[in-house]
Amino acid sequence: MDAPDLPPWLELTTDPIADPTAGTVVVPGADARSRADLFGLLAQALDLPEWFGRNWDALADCLLDRDGGLALRVEDAEQLLADEPPAQFATLLQLCDDVWSHGRYSFRLVLRTTGERLPALHRRVAAATA
Repeated sequence: MDAPDLPPWLELTTDPIADPTAGTVVVPGADARSRADLFGLLAQALDLPEWFGRNWDALADCLLDRDGGLALRVEDAEQLLADEPPAQFATLLQLCDDVWSHGRYSFRLVLRTTGERLPALHRRVAAATA
């Protein structure tokens, strides 16, 4: 389900993944409740280089330097960065916007949750992008 005010690179959904396409990386939100957890998951899932410094700037550099498009799908997205201050979720969304705007290849972030949690996820995204 997309809301009209979402950026073009962001999708909020309740739909299960049917068949991941090439370039789709699935991350469990329950395992990415902190920045450290998220950076560790992305380092492994995206096979990030050894120089990846496990911080927002380094992640942006790695995503901007990627060869090929990326669709990052977060399952149980309401748990993504849930143990961090809200500003960290906003930083992630700003980073995604920068990668979409300035990257050489396509980029998409899909946040998946359950139907009953979707309104709260919409509110969280709206607050982070305001």
